[in-house]
Amino acid sequence: MKKTLLLVLAAIMAFSLAACGQPAATSETASAETSQQPSAAPSESVSAKQDVTITFMASQDWVQDAELALAEKFTEQTGIKVDYQIVPSDQYPNLLLTKLNSGECTDIFCSQAGRFDIVTTLNVEKNAVDLSGEAWAKTIEETAATEVSVDGKVYGQPMADTSAVWAIAYNKKIFSDLKLSVPKTWAEFTAVCDAIKAKGITPVFEPVSDGWHHVLWFAEMGCAYEKTEPGLVDKLNNNETKFADSAVMKTAIEQIKEMADKGYWGENYMADVYTDQPAKMASGEYAMTIANQGLPQQVADIGGDLTADDIGFFVMPIVDNQMLNVNPVGPTRFIYSGSKNIEAAKQYLAFLAEPENLQYMIDNVPKFQTLPFSGVTPKYSGTVKDFYVTYTKPGTVLQTAVKYVNPQWMEMGKEIVSVIQGSEDAAKMLANIDANRADQAQAAKDPAWQ
Repeated sequence: MKKTLLLVLAAIMAFSLAACGQPAATSETASAETSQQPSAAPSESVSAKQDVTITFMASQDWVQDAELALAEKFTEQTGIKVDYQIVPSDQYPNLLLTKLNSGECTDIFCSQAGRFDIVTTLNVEKNAVDLSGEAWAKTIEETAATEVSVDGKVYGQPMADTSAVWAIAYNKKIFSDLKLSVPKTWAEFTAVCDAIKAKGITPVFEPVSDGWHHVLWFAEMGCAYEKTEPGLVDKLNNNETKFADSAVMKTAIEQIKEMADKGYWGENYMADVYTDQPAKMASGEYAMTIANQGLPQQVADIGGDLTADDIGFFVMPIVDNQMLNVNPVGPTRFIYSGSKNIEAAKQYLAFLAEPENLQYMIDNVPKFQTLPFSGVTPKYSGTVKDFYVTYTKPGTVLQTAVKYVNPQWMEMGKEIVSVIQGSEDAAKMLANIDANRADQAQAAKDPAWQ
């Protein structure tokens, strides 16, 4: 069973977004073939079959093969077709905003959620449909529901494992062979990297070319910044301080540059791509990478020498962090308020949220350990359980805790590259973030910036 995904090249060109040379859709979004078939039980909301096509726009890597399989089953049951339009990740934010602002958005659109961003950036009260009356809305876990709601109204449906933490996944065999311990400080981390590099192994797989992954080293450390400079988050949200005033943030950027300067990311990091991560870790050529807790199974599925339990996790020790960086937000589905197919789109979201279909996603997407809905069974492996037992003190990531950060994620990626390449320093980068935040706040008429 195959489903062709459109890269919406025409739409991209229409909005002056270059489509040439962009990465193709990943294997997770290119095919609907899976090891199992989704439940054929009809949805309670299904009535007579309809001749309708709903359009669905998402960023690259957000739509999984298992979801495509469910879409095929939904079409079989209802007659409603789902036209997935997958856009390269570096172009998606601008294209989405262009479509929303022009009133020409797809029936369903996806975006990173967050209680601040869905108001200030997406303006969901205007651009999205209130889904509070849908039965599945009451099954969203509370922490996730908060991030997709405005004034108690649910506007989005989480589509990813929001329990997963971006942490450093490491090859236990390499660490054991070199008699290395899990580092708890930045100094210990660099010592580990030096020892690994001395053996001809690249310490860290870091795919910079996607534009977003390397930003994790900085943005995920919000809990560490708040711990080091108590009250920082509230001051940033109230416009009482700036990123450029934060010594701990400056140190974090400098440590990221240090990794690249010392060769910890290898020679090809500017060209490496995120979709190669499981294969690169399975090869043994790399010892570590930033990943979520689905990576061990992805590595095991490669069929090499490593099992899922051969991949362990520890938190990123940037600025000596030892807190668990939690983000209750992830890619989320929204129904466009201007859609002519709102009822059909609601029907599809209801179908995806049926317990058996949620479980199908968990069971058939290697990087999902669970989904933020009640009534599902997580599949945490032993190595993942060990990780959560080790790190018990959580804190919220920067992009969720602080306003006007997440919308400039890709811009921060470009800024970090500029720092790595030496065209600007950490102070300049942080000042640029401040300027972008001020522009967004003014556009949102945030009283703290008036």
